Amino acid sequence: MTRQWHDLSSTAALSGLYLRAARKRKITGDTLPEQGLRSYLEVNPKQLEDYRKLCHFSDDGRLPPTFPHVMAFALQLQLLTDKDFPFPLLGLVHLHNSIRVVRPLGGISHLRFSVHVQNLQPHEKGGTFDLVTEASDGLGLIWAETSRMLCRGLKLTGEPEADVEPATPSLSELTRWYADSDIGRHYAKVCGDYNPIHLSATSAKLFGFPTAIAHGMWSKAMTLAALRGHLPVSGYEIAVDFLKPVRLPSEVILNASPTAAEGQLQLDGHGDLQHMRGTWRRLD
Repeated sequence: MTRQWHDLSSTAALSGLYLRAARKRKITGDTLPEQGLRSYLEVNPKQLEDYRKLCHFSDDGRLPPTFPHVMAFALQLQLLTDKDFPFPLLGLVHLHNSIRVVRPLGGISHLRFSVHVQNLQPHEKGGTFDLVTEASDGLGLIWAETSRMLCRGLKLTGEPEADVEPATPSLSELTRWYADSDIGRHYAKVCGDYNPIHLSATSAKLFGFPTAIAHGMWSKAMTLAALRGHLPVSGYEIAVDFLKPVRLPSEVILNASPTAAEGQLQLDGHGDLQHMRGTWRRLD
C-alpha cells in the first residue's frame, strides 16, 4: 500500500476534536484509511516541566522517552476522529505500546511528526489496529511509537492470533507508588487526554468501569522514570502490554530484571493483580 500524506501547518484544537469524537458512536466500515498526517510540532517548555514533575522524570536535558507521545497526541486524535476513520474513538482500548528511542532526545525544540494506522487484524473481542507515530529531526528518525488498539464489536474475517502465555520471569521489586484518585485529572490537564474513564468514578461508570482508572501511558511513563538506571540514553526499545487497569486510588509495585541490555518488567497490584508487563532491548 502506498501511503498518502496530508501535511498540516498546525494541529486542530483539542476541544473540537473531542466534540467530533463524541458525535461518532458507531462503526462505519472495516477498512483503514491510507492517508496519514504530518506536522512540525514545538516542545512546550511549561508542559515539559509539568510532565516531568507529574511522572517523576529528572531534568537531564533530554526529553522523557514518553514525552513525544504527549507532543503528538492532538495529531493522533485528529487522525482517529477524521471522517474517513471507521471506528469511534470513544471505547477504543489501548492493548500494547512500544517505544523506540533511536537517538538521544537532547537539545530538541521541535520535531516533525507523522501518524498513520495499519495492520488491521481480527481479535476475539473485535479487531485491532496499530497507530504508528514517528518523530524526525534534521538527521532523520529519532523516535517511534506503535500503539495497538482494540475496537470491540468489529467483525472481521479470519481467525484471531492465539495468545501466547509468556514464561514467568524472575524479577525483584524496584519501587512502588500510590496512584491517587486525582491522578487521571492531573494527567489530563498536563497532557490533554480527557478520556472520561480516567477522570472520575461517575464518568468512568458510563463506560462500564466501577471507578476511574489510571492512564496507561502515565503508568508507562512512571515505569520508564523508575528504570532510568536500567536503560541506555538511546538505541533501545521498550514494549508493554496493558492488562488489568489500575483502579483509582491504589498502590502499584514495579518489579524488574537487574540492569542489563535486555530485561523484563511487571507492574503489579496487591493480590494477584497484574496491570502491565513488558520488555526492553537494545536496537540492532
